[in-house]
Amino acid sequence: MMRAMYVIPAVVLVLGVLLSSVFIVDERKKALVLQFGQVTQVKEEPGLGFKLPLIQEVVYYEDRILGLPTTPIEVTMLDDRRLVVDAFARWRITDLIRFREAVGTGAEAQALRRLESIVNPAIQEVLGSVPSNRVLSEDRTALMNQIRDIARRQAANLGIEVVDVRLTRTDLPEQNLDATFNRMRAERQREAADEIARGGEAAQRVRATADRTVVELTSDARRQAEVIRGEADAERNGILAGAFGRDPEFFSFIRSLTAYEASLRGENSSIVMQPDSEFFNYLRSEIAPVDRPVETAPVAP
Repeated sequence: MMRAMYVIPAVVLVLGVLLSSVFIVDERKKALVLQFGQVTQVKEEPGLGFKLPLIQEVVYYEDRILGLPTTPIEVTMLDDRRLVVDAFARWRITDLIRFREAVGTGAEAQALRRLESIVNPAIQEVLGSVPSNRVLSEDRTALMNQIRDIARRQAANLGIEVVDVRLTRTDLPEQNLDATFNRMRAERQREAADEIARGGEAAQRVRATADRTVVELTSDARRQAEVIRGEADAERNGILAGAFGRDPEFFSFIRSLTAYEASLRGENSSIVMQPDSEFFNYLRSEIAPVDRPVETAPVAP
């Protein structure tokens, strides 16, 4: 019984020592084993590790790719235009010992500040050497790769690999937006005025051509009409002359009817002339009373 009282605490102590000498590295982590602040072991593979209990300690670091959203900065381009640029960098720790020596305690927060101080100057260096239109063109990817390469070379001293750098925003500063928009609006208005002027000029040419064509077609139609009318009159006169030559009395009768039709149009037509005028030769009747109008049958022209 007395032996059990000493054995159980001893077993517990031994188990505690064994457990404190074992550590587990997750597949998303890397670890450094420190002894009095000095690195004694680097554990980059996931699994179990061992350390001296109560003397050594384990510090874990991320093995995953991490992100860095940079603060917006103003960049003066080669054409003196200013742009507000936001970027996003992806990075990972590649050398644990160099990383710890470079950033010290508060590793990740300190690493973000150090890395941002590398990425932002790289952005200013690359974008400041090109005109602003290249940032908005297909060359944007090449520019981002240049920024990444510069940041990667400088970040290697921190034990960090810069995987990628992406420009998330490239806008004009607020104070320049109104002036830029007004200039763009004026340019578009000038282009619109030029298009309207060219369209009006083209419309004038089309309208002048159409008016000339109308005049030519109308003149030609009138000329043809006059020719046809003259030919018809000549043919009519020839027919009338032939009819007059064959039967002068019938021709005189037809001419009189035509004269009646032309003179007595309308409901209130009236003619003032002597009753015994030759104009009424075909209207007088010896049988009809003098005080009654003579009724005649209509004759087709």
